[in-house]
Amino acid sequence: MNYFDNEKEWLWLFENGIDWDAIINLYYPSFPTEDGLENKEEVLDFFKELLTSTGHWAATSVAERSMKLDEQGPGSIENGRTIPGEALSELYKEASELQVFGLPLPRKFGGLETPSVLLMILLEQLSRACLSSSTQVAFFTSIAEMVHRYTDEETAMRIVPKIIEGKLSGSMNLTEPGCGSDLGMIKTSATPCEDGSYLLNGNKIFITNGGGGVSFVLARIKDAPEGLKGISLFLCEQDVEGKDEPNYIVAKNEHKLGMHGSFTCEIVYENSKSHLVGDPGEGFKYMLHLMNEARIAVGMQALGLIEASIGYARTYADERVQFDRPISDLPLMRRNLEDFETERDAIRALLVDTISHFDIFQKLDLKKNQSQDLTKEEENLYSEANLWTRKRTPLVKYYACEAATNLTTKAVQVLGGYGFMKEYPVERFHRDSFGPLLYEGTSQIQALMALKDVVKYAMKDPKRFFSNVLFKHPTTELLSDAGECSIAFKKVHFRFKKNMIALLVKCLRPELATDLLNPKAWANEEKLNGLMSHAETLCQALSYMETLRVLCEHAKKDESRFDLYQRYEKLIRPRLEAIYCDWDIR
Repeated sequence: MNYFDNEKEWLWLFENGIDWDAIINLYYPSFPTEDGLENKEEVLDFFKELLTSTGHWAATSVAERSMKLDEQGPGSIENGRTIPGEALSELYKEASELQVFGLPLPRKFGGLETPSVLLMILLEQLSRACLSSSTQVAFFTSIAEMVHRYTDEETAMRIVPKIIEGKLSGSMNLTEPGCGSDLGMIKTSATPCEDGSYLLNGNKIFITNGGGGVSFVLARIKDAPEGLKGISLFLCEQDVEGKDEPNYIVAKNEHKLGMHGSFTCEIVYENSKSHLVGDPGEGFKYMLHLMNEARIAVGMQALGLIEASIGYARTYADERVQFDRPISDLPLMRRNLEDFETERDAIRALLVDTISHFDIFQKLDLKKNQSQDLTKEEENLYSEANLWTRKRTPLVKYYACEAATNLTTKAVQVLGGYGFMKEYPVERFHRDSFGPLLYEGTSQIQALMALKDVVKYAMKDPKRFFSNVLFKHPTTELLSDAGECSIAFKKVHFRFKKNMIALLVKCLRPELATDLLNPKAWANEEKLNGLMSHAETLCQALSYMETLRVLCEHAKKDESRFDLYQRYEKLIRPRLEAIYCDWDIR
């Protein structure tokens, strides 16, 4: 079994769903590469070998150990530290041997410096086998990337190689008791010292991998303003020179509904020595970078759960005989399985397209962060990648995670009573699915982010926003050379935009028609609050439309993909109509 080279869909998306021309040009501007690769084809062969290797590892060793890790848990807490147990230690050892901790990190630290898209696919593979394993592995590379991006060279050279070797990992410490989504309420304090360091005091809760050894902490410097403008980011290590005791304490590991194999910790800071990252008051901005990356990664984790649960349900249904035939042949079950698989394949396509844009954005954003000038071509590429990454991030987090909880429920039902039993993995898939649904921002937070982006775009240029609908009716495509899929998509998209604008007009209630073209008429908090009650249905509709958009683009490349587009459009058509009905658009 292999989660990559045995999967026809993954192979097609690898070849056709990723902008390898742009990505390879950014990572390998000249040939031969430092590894001796002579051309693009050799680079892609190397990437395929990597994903085949990790796909085999996830499908065998990681999957086989998943039940053991779920039953035993990640380990214990001793003297304020997390101690990985046998199963988690085995995972770390194998990951280190395969060099997965260093996949996207620079060679100067001992990494492989591969595109971020490979790490994202790896996390999906691991999540398909064991979500807890995926989560623990993710907090090696993501923390190393933050250290590389935001700390000085000396600090990075001291920490990042240890992370790549598997000796250190880390956490992002935001949440506090009474402070979840509203980070402006953070109470953890940071007191400056004469040597330029800071002493942290406070508690953080629900911290994934809190005992990894390195933490990025949001805290408020004394006399800083209230709200997000007063929040700064600090690097705090558990082991510091000259201190025998831990610099911060892991107080407990939470007992959770699912993801039993991952550490979720309460952290206590008592005069814990730390160092300011970047400028004071910019903490939320810096942390937002990691949060946005994490949200896309969580979408990939949710996809892994979807693939695992629907794949298992399909195999079970093909083998389970009732009424003298496999239950997958029964008409209702056959239709249900086809619908589940259609949504799985569509979400996979959306996510692969998104991580392709994200990879380009990530690489160029790091270059800008290091004060390197971008060429005109790179500026255009950066602008485009930034636009799609910003637009898609809340959508893929929302859609994939909601679908994972729903489709793992369906998988349990396919197995009937067996699905309720611990000896079958689908009950674990379902329990674990609530983690991605909640961490890195709940679905409702993602919906509000998506709504904010729509309103911001509309307010920026109302005339252009409305003219895109009023003067671009899809029937004009019939007079052009547009393909069948493009015409089909534009009809669906036009109906969506028309209904969305009707919703905005209904909620914002402009007094005059001309107010629609006046940005100031949109900036009414009371009216915007009325629109917020529709944020989640708007996010759902946006997710469906973006997925259709990607499937249409794929059908343009390969006519055989039009079948998936048609099946998915048929699947989501009644959902869209229900949303329009909820908006009460007459």
